[in-house]
Order: sequence, then structure tokens, then C-alpha cells
Amino acid sequence: MKRPLFAAPLAAAALLTAGLSPAVAAPAAHRAPTAVSYASPTGSGSLCTRARPCSLEGARASVRARIARSPGRDLRVELLGGTYPMTSPLRLGAADSGRDGATVSWEAAPGAHPVLSGGETLRGWHENGDGTWSAPVPAGTDARQLFVNGVRATRARGAACSAEVCDADKDGMSGARATGIDGWADATGAEAVIKVRWRMYRCRVTAVHGDRMTFAEPCWKNASSGTGRTGPSWDSTAVDSSGYTGVAWFENARELIDRPGEFAYDSGGRTVTYLPRPGEDMRHAETVAPASEHLVELDGAHDLSLSGLGFAYAAYDQPDTADGYVGTQAGLTLTGESGPADMSGSHYTEPAAAVTVRGGRRVALERDTFSRLGGAGVIFQQGTRDSSVRHSRFTGISSGALYIGDTDPHPTAALTGSGNTVAYNTIDHTGLDYTDSVGIWAGYEQHLTLDHNTLRDLPYAGISVGWGWNQPNARTAELHGNRITGNRISDVMRVADGQHDGGAVYTQGDQPGAVIADNYIDRAAYGNTQLDGNGVYLDEQSSHITVEHNVVTRVGFKWVSNWADYGIDNTVRGNWTDTSAPAPAGTGSTLSGNHTGLDTLPAAALAVAARAGAGAPAVDPMLPDLARAGHATQSTTDGTATADAALDGDTTTDSGTTARPGSWWQVDLGRVRSIGSVELWNDASMTTKDAVVSVSTTPDFAHATTVALSGSVLRPSVLSGLRARGRYVRVTAPGGAGVGLADVRVHP
Repeated sequence: MKRPLFAAPLAAAALLTAGLSPAVAAPAAHRAPTAVSYASPTGSGSLCTRARPCSLEGARASVRARIARSPGRDLRVELLGGTYPMTSPLRLGAADSGRDGATVSWEAAPGAHPVLSGGETLRGWHENGDGTWSAPVPAGTDARQLFVNGVRATRARGAACSAEVCDADKDGMSGARATGIDGWADATGAEAVIKVRWRMYRCRVTAVHGDRMTFAEPCWKNASSGTGRTGPSWDSTAVDSSGYTGVAWFENARELIDRPGEFAYDSGGRTVTYLPRPGEDMRHAETVAPASEHLVELDGAHDLSLSGLGFAYAAYDQPDTADGYVGTQAGLTLTGESGPADMSGSHYTEPAAAVTVRGGRRVALERDTFSRLGGAGVIFQQGTRDSSVRHSRFTGISSGALYIGDTDPHPTAALTGSGNTVAYNTIDHTGLDYTDSVGIWAGYEQHLTLDHNTLRDLPYAGISVGWGWNQPNARTAELHGNRITGNRISDVMRVADGQHDGGAVYTQGDQPGAVIADNYIDRAAYGNTQLDGNGVYLDEQSSHITVEHNVVTRVGFKWVSNWADYGIDNTVRGNWTDTSAPAPAGTGSTLSGNHTGLDTLPAAALAVAARAGAGAPAVDPMLPDLARAGHATQSTTDGTATADAALDGDTTTDSGTTARPGSWWQVDLGRVRSIGSVELWNDASMTTKDAVVSVSTTPDFAHATTVALSGSVLRPSVLSGLRARGRYVRVTAPGGAGVGLADVRVHP
């Protein structure tokens, strides 16, 4: 049965709530049957029949001709299976759109799996004497990414370099000798990859003089302070700011290839060099590098759909230019040598995407797959309205999955995004190269619906809606009526990716009528080394937003954060969470009826969590906390940091001892229990280091089960598989440091 793709807005919203795709009324009896054109990867000519299919361009010509003859007729292009090489994008506009209530659809033929590919196959591999293999790269392909038999290779990278060694200033950086870069055959293809709080920078080395390195311009200038273009006036995330802690790694030099699966691209010699993984035979392997940035561009298209299609191997060229990659937030970048002093992000640049919709009306993407991309998946911009992305998969993407809307807080009516829907999609493993990007980003949008999406395994925020911080020209923006409902967001703000100050759901700006409801959030910045990672983060000027009936568990810091006093009149009510939060700082903001500090989820919360997402009802259970009703003591007390603060179910309050050898904290569970795991949350100052956890049936700990932790205790460190019996659980600092803990949980 063919799925209808368009519906009246109210009917569509009602059906989405029920988990169904919108449908339309049956066509009028007088409407002619849908006319079908066929395309194939090897198609040619103009017949466009199943027996003699056309190319994509030929099918487009066929559709245009049919529109001219019968403007009110539904038209369908069926793509036969195979890979469609896209050396230039398929461009569809008003001339290719539905007329007089009719629609035009481009979709997979029944049982077919067509993939539009921007990739270039690399051939002519030859073995080098050191175990690596090399191949020539055709002109027009920069081999920023490489895929071997469909698996993403890793751009060769070195070790981190601290700020003391790689000391950055406005003119460049030291550290060429210590990193060995001064001895490379040609360092000018390498990049410095830098992460400062929520931002990422990638600037190419242009020269090495002794210990000094210089970088491509304007990349380095835009990454440095003092331009007036890099963000709010309080921003301290430039490469020469106090927030800079060093280079995360240098990348893309042949000298850095030291692990199987790594590669480097020499742009001067147009050669890629790769160290194969076990079992890979480069004489027969399929090796593809993204070459074409855009696969489909819809400009002014309307009443048009793309359904059941695959999109792969699209490139993202900007990071290879002198602009480099100067991340500002959420995968948007600062480009150009000059521009207005812009404190609201109006002139930041969105990444390249496989599918871009500009000024679209009633455009639908459904059941599509976006994978192995060098940039983003989908962008809706320039006033796209009443359009949707549903039931699609986004995975293995270098930047974010979806960018909805624009950055101008005061667009004209024609350029105002409104009524768009992103629903029942699965998004995972995005931000692979640009870890500051988010799963779904939305700028200044009205009546946006983000519903029942599943987002997981992301480096930074899951969903980000709103823009402009608290800057004057953004305070009365076109931003209202947006809904973030029924989404499942897990394992975001991954600690290993080193991006900070974010959350599973993140907002900015005054958003009257906005609702964040019925979402299931589990693990944001879980296992971090600082107070970081929120469940719902109402940042900056976030105002007039209702947060209700969400389930938020295992977040690194606050389950809800409304920290700024100029974020006003937010309402947080009826949510469930395993921790607590301080009262909101926002003027007029309130918390009421929330169920906080839970050690297990009640039935109502489990039901909300099970309904969330695009079809994965399982809920990661919480285990009962045997320590919650216990009695806590500690060797000494530092000020007001009493021992019981580690048992109050609040990861924002801390216990603490004074710093002296053998300091300890412990809990008496009341009776001997079977203990499977112990969870330790370090305090705000990350006091506890090299801790020893002991479980004993007796208060003298004579025959205790002990486990030692090396380095700082995380938020949290989880000791699982203990299989111990005990009544007493003690945390000891063997050295001279104290013990400070925000929470201790003991699970059966």
C-alpha cells in the first residue's frame, strides 16, 4: 500500500500523537491515476519506463513535461535499486512541484534500495614498504574522509598537547619541537584540532619556523579573541582565551599513521595513504572518498516528497579551505575575513548537507537513510514551512543530522520558518568529525514539532532549539510555539568527546508557548570529570517554556537547569528524576509537583519512558539504592559538608572531609545485604582521588572486599559485578587528600 505523504496540519498533528503518519483524503473521482516515471543508475533516454528507465535528470525532464500537460495529476518517480553517482546535485524547484492539489514524489521502487552517492571510488592502490598502501586521488576530491568496504577510516591523529607546550596566541602556537612536527616532511596538510568548552576548531598548519607554527587565515584569526565576531561579549572560548587547555590532537600527516584503520591525505601530491585493518586486502577493497557536497537541492519546491531513498558519501568542503572549521555552537561556524560585530549568531554558517531545502513548502522526507556523510544530513532553511522529516535513519555522519531554520532573529515573512515537523526518526553516531555539532538543531523557528525521535551516542547535545543568547537584537525573535515531545535521548555529551556546557535538550531564546514534554532522557555527560551535562538545559534567555512529564535519569549535573535570571517565566512540573536541582534562577520560573531523588521509577514514569522515541520501548531500569535509608559518617567534616549530603539523592550537594591521611566516608546499611554494585559521584571540586572502596559485614572491616580506583573518581564511577555481602560500605583516600562525594549509591 502506498503511504500518503501530505495532510492538513491539525490532522497531521493528531496522527503524530498517535504514532501514525499523516494521510490525506482520497483523491477526487475525476483525478487521473498517478503517472509513474522510472530512473536507474545506468538509465538514459527519455522514455522513463520500467523497461527503459531514465537517468535522474531524464526523469526530472519527464516530470516537468507531465506537469505542463496535466498540472493537477499526481506524479511519481520510482528509483530502481543501485548506486546513483552524484557528481552534481539533483536540483528540484517550483517547476518540479505539485500543482492544483497534486503531489510529486521521488521514491524507491518496491523492494529497491537506491542510494544517491557523492563518493569517488579510489583505485590504483599500491603497497609501500612500511605496511601502508597509497592510491591517487582524482581532482575535485579532497579525501577528508575515507571509507574502506563501507567502514569509516580514522584520519591519522597524534597525542594531545597541553597549553603549556602548545601555547596559543593570536599569531600562532608553540610546540613544533615537542610534538615532532618540526621534523615532518610536510606539515602544511596537518590540522590542529582544538576543543574549548562547547566549541571545536580545526585550522590547517601553514608553516613551521623552529618551535612556532602558523595557521591558515582567516581560520586562526576567527578562532582567536578580539574580532568582535565570535560570540557574546562574555565569551571566553577562543583559542587564546583562559578556557584553552591545549590541542586535542594534530591530524592528517603521514607521520601520524601508527594504527590499523588510519589514513592521511597529501593534497599536494593528491595521494591518500592508509594502514589496512586485519583482513583488508587493498587490491580488492572498495574504497570511497566523499567528493560532491550536495546530493539533492530543493529550491522553492512544494508538494514534493523524497521517500525510501539512501544518501551517502556527501562531502563538506569548507574545513579544507582557508576558513577551516571555527565552531561557534552546534556545528555552525564563523567564516570570512571580515564581517559585522555580531553577538547573536546571525552571520554564522551552517554545514553542507546531503539534502538542502530552501524556501520549501509542504516538502516531505520519509523513510530515507542518511549515512557515511562528511557533513550534515538535512537542512531546512530560508523560510521552509509545513515540511517534514519522518521515519528516517541518520547514522555515521561527520556533523549534525538535521538543521531546521535560520539564524536571523528578524526575517521577512517569506523567510520565516514555520510548521515544520521532525518525527519518528532514529539518529545515532553523528558528530563524528565535528563533535560540537548536535543531533537536531533548530534556529529561529515557529510551531516546530520534534516528536518521538530516538537520539543516542552523540558527542554533544541531542536536541537544540533557539538561538541568540541574551543579545539585544535577539530578544524579540521569531521564536514561539515549538514542541519537543516524546523523544528518547540517551548517551549524549559523551565524556570521551570533550565537549562541555550542554544538555540532552538545550534551548535558547524567548519561546512563548514552547513545550518540552514526555521525553525520556538517560545518561548525559555520564561519567564526566566536572560539574557538567544537563538533562533539560534552559540556557541564557530561554523563557516562557513549559517542561513537564519528562523522565530524566543518570545525568552528569542537573536534571533541569534554568540558571540565568534573564530566562523568565519557565514552568517545570510533574517530571521524574533520580536527582534533585536547586531552585531555578530564572525570574518568575517555578518548579512544582516534580518527583526528584528517585532510586527507582514509578509505573507512570516507566510508561512515559516506554512510549518515548521511534519504536524502542525498552527502558534501562534503575536499581534500588540500598544506601538511601542508611546512616552516613565520615572521619572529619569540612565546614558544612556533612556526610549525609552523599545520601540525599542530590548530585549537586556534597559531603566532604578535611585533607589528611586515611580520610574516609562510610554508610551503614542497617543490616547485611547482597551488594552487586557501588556508584560514586565525586564532589564539585573533584576532591576524591585514588579511592579504595571497601564492603564489610563488620564495622572493623577486618575481612572486607576492597576495590581500588586509580585517578579521580568520576561523576559517576561505577564498580559493578562486586558479588559482595556487607553492611558497611567505606570510601577511603589512602593519601593525604580528603574524601568529597556528591552521591553514593549501593545497588543489590
